[in-house]
Amino acid sequence: MVTTVPADDSVDEFLASIVDQRRRTDAQAAVQLMREVTGAEPAMWGTMIGFGRQPYTNADGKSHETFAVGVAARKQALTLYGLTYYGSNQDLLDRLGAHTVGKGCLYIKRLDAVDVDVLRELVARGWATNHTP
Repeated sequence: MVTTVPADDSVDEFLASIVDQRRRTDAQAAVQLMREVTGAEPAMWGTMIGFGRQPYTNADGKSHETFAVGVAARKQALTLYGLTYYGSNQDLLDRLGAHTVGKGCLYIKRLDAVDVDVLRELVARGWATNHTP
């Protein structure tokens, strides 16, 4: 889980600062897709861009807060958060296209290599599952 907190830093300025053109374009498109699906505005959480809020409790019993869904433009891949917890959404992942998954992350090397409609469904499910109004 994310242990950073939201900041007032500009999401648009952060996106504009991404050096790799394709990664920047993919990150901007992913943020726009998440804006449309969630109806929420993004916030910077360290180097991650998050939407909404989700409380969680660590194994040690401490309560924290993270974003419901989010994205980060990492060097190796566009990383999406909140869409694949605990092996969920396998039906959509099977139709998504080129990707890999980690414990709670979805990694996409190129946004044009996935079915964007399926990605929208993943974001909608993640938002519905994780977001606390």
